[in-house]
Amino acid sequence: MDHDQLLRDGVDLAVATIRDTPVERYDDPTPCADFTVANLINHLAFGLVLARCSGTREPWDPAWTADSPAPVLDGLPRSEWARAAADAGAQVVAAWADPAAWSGDSHMGGAPMPAAVIGSMMTGEFAVHSWDLAAATGRRVDVGAGLGEVALEAMTGMASMGRDAGWIGPEVTVDADAPAFERALAVSGRDPAWTA
Repeated sequence: MDHDQLLRDGVDLAVATIRDTPVERYDDPTPCADFTVANLINHLAFGLVLARCSGTREPWDPAWTADSPAPVLDGLPRSEWARAAADAGAQVVAAWADPAAWSGDSHMGGAPMPAAVIGSMMTGEFAVHSWDLAAATGRRVDVGAGLGEVALEAMTGMASMGRDAGWIGPEVTVDADAPAFERALAVSGRDPAWTA
């Protein structure tokens, strides 16, 4: 499995979905109950910053919290968010293009974790949140089989912890032979048939 290419695919999907989201939809609801479209774009942009830091082993700013504005969006008008997210995405891709980024340990702001696990987890997060953003605005995203498999692995690995922490809902039932990405959505508490 080409993890570097799949991460690039996940980042490209997130950046394209943000780019194609009209600013006038930023206050709309999303499948993530506590997030508007703007909140979700901020969350994706923060994920891009954190993925870059994990790939380069840069320390995180201790002032960053889940409620903070994404550093790459902070102070920008919403009309510039897509451009800023694209720039942040390019930095993620560059950081993880180095094979060394996938070796050894890195961090997600806490205890060290295997870098390859972080890279795959972020790949899955970008795919699933791209679906959230697209669904919120009446669109669908095209997630290939390889990216769907990584998303399923990542969401399955995080689901129990996420449910305990309250940021992943109960698993949704889908057919056992549903495509991997639909199963990834379901295990992460999302109904693949959700519409705004």
